Amino acid sequence: MDQEALTSDHHGPIAVRRDENQRPEPVQAQYGARLKSVETIPTPHQPLRGVVMLQGRSESVLGVAWRRAAALGVRESGGIEVRRSVVEQDDKVGFFPAVSRLSAAWAGAGWLSRLWWVPILALAMAVRFYGLTAAAIWGDEGSSLLLSEYAVDDLWFHAAHDVHPPLYFFMLRGWIGLFGDGIWSIRGMSAIPGVVAVGLGIWLTRLLSTYRAAVLAGVLLALYPTAVRYSQEVRMYSLLAVWLLAATLALVYWVRRPERTRYLAAYVLLMAAGFYTHYFMALCVMVHWAYLGLLYSSQAPGRRLLLRPAWWCANVLIVVLYLPWLPNLVDLVQHVEQLKTGGDIGWEDPVTLISVPSMIWQFMLQDEGIGFWTPLFWSFPLLLIAVVGVTAWRDREAHRPAGLLALFFLLPLLLVYAVSFISPVFIERYLTAYALGLPIMVALAIDRLPKRLSRWGAAFLVLFISVELLGLKSNATVDDRDNFNVPVEFVNRNYQEGDRIVLSDMLWYLSYVYYDQTDAQLQLYTPPKPDGTSTRPNAYGFGTLVDQDGGRIYLDSLSVLPADTRRVWLISSTDLPDDFAPIPTDWRELLRQDGGGARARLFVLCRGPEPSQPEGCR
Repeated sequence: MDQEALTSDHHGPIAVRRDENQRPEPVQAQYGARLKSVETIPTPHQPLRGVVMLQGRSESVLGVAWRRAAALGVRESGGIEVRRSVVEQDDKVGFFPAVSRLSAAWAGAGWLSRLWWVPILALAMAVRFYGLTAAAIWGDEGSSLLLSEYAVDDLWFHAAHDVHPPLYFFMLRGWIGLFGDGIWSIRGMSAIPGVVAVGLGIWLTRLLSTYRAAVLAGVLLALYPTAVRYSQEVRMYSLLAVWLLAATLALVYWVRRPERTRYLAAYVLLMAAGFYTHYFMALCVMVHWAYLGLLYSSQAPGRRLLLRPAWWCANVLIVVLYLPWLPNLVDLVQHVEQLKTGGDIGWEDPVTLISVPSMIWQFMLQDEGIGFWTPLFWSFPLLLIAVVGVTAWRDREAHRPAGLLALFFLLPLLLVYAVSFISPVFIERYLTAYALGLPIMVALAIDRLPKRLSRWGAAFLVLFISVELLGLKSNATVDDRDNFNVPVEFVNRNYQEGDRIVLSDMLWYLSYVYYDQTDAQLQLYTPPKPDGTSTRPNAYGFGTLVDQDGGRIYLDSLSVLPADTRRVWLISSTDLPDDFAPIPTDWRELLRQDGGGARARLFVLCRGPEPSQPEGCR
């Protein structure tokens, strides 16, 4: 039977595996007179589990002696194999010395050393709450708010006709009931899960790798532009990231301790919550099954987790918990054409060869990179993919942590890319939760580099963080197209009782409702197409929010406004051609305000005898 001994000095422990048939004469000959027993010396991250006794020498001398002995044994006898333990990776010196010194200083801080993750979460919170209210509510956010206003039964019905499941909207409804619907409050509900996701990423990395890798992953996740962006929207994407990472954590715990079914119980609940949050949770199922498939060949027959009844039962339970919503999903699939008609799906451009690198640029820089210098456009994304692939390929650890993280990032990305050749769904926000695997994988790759490559690792880390900072700058930059509230507030200030307000687009309508402070019935302009086909929304997608009141909301022509109408506000795009063209000849424009890519115009209707015409006609 193999015997294993661990020893440590201030550089951390070294694991020494001794073959049972190999005599360790070189070690005993040089140090046998002084070495009485060797077990484990604690490090700052390792509890006391043994005692080292050395005649006439201090513990630090023993550490040096044992390391030299181990090295001598490898060189001269070949009978001792030295391999790094996780704790040694935590404490080794020379690889990022500044990080090592900071780690050592923090480890000496007593009970505070257990709170090393707090500064990282503080950074994540600061980045996510900075500029939280700078940009105006946009159409998708407006739809979340409208859905959350319904009573519970109605919310279930309308979410069934929307493109997303109901859990987030129920939670948003409760949140607004507690904290109000101010923009800080409603976006804060996404920022908080965004910070939690960073914490879960740190936890997952620490479970899979070393303390230093967890620190690096935490910093990279805290600054990750795509995660920051979707932690600042009134949508479900940061919440989805929480379910994904938490479920993956539960799976890893179960893989390490399969006899503990409580991990699978937690996994079932987290996966079910994810499915009630977003349909792309199905990709997580594929990732986890693929991961267990990756472990299959390295596990002994009878111990293969992929074939365990407990695993299959857990997946069946997830389906059972999802059964109440399943009929709604089936109905939605049967009405895909209605969703396409309303522009809820199918609006994305078809994918091309450049779509994958462009998506990675979006994750990192919040820019598709289309106008970049061609070698730069291709080299950085391909470098990241190569780092992920090589790190996973070289992974020889028992539970294949790098393999799991590579699957977490690459499998959803490539699957959605492939599906998008049939139905375009290759959209950043749908993949942002899975993109969290990239910074974790980068941290793991840097942490595993040997000392001789530490300079390259440091350079790569600086490059990655530099691109992240540029992405954060891009995300924090608010321009005119982010200020849709400006024209709405202009209308609020100049509105008079009896005015009509007509909007040319559903997305304008959804945003306008949040900022509107008038008593007017907002109307949606729905002129028929040249062939006579109606452009009115249907009962699916965004249309479910207005279709039941369509008789009051839809306006097919400006000429059918009531005869007593005297003033009309038209809200349209600033782009040409004019959404409302042609404007009736007896309408006269009085006021105009642009903002957020929209234009608000006030017209007076100069009808009838001149004395009876409203002010502004004469």
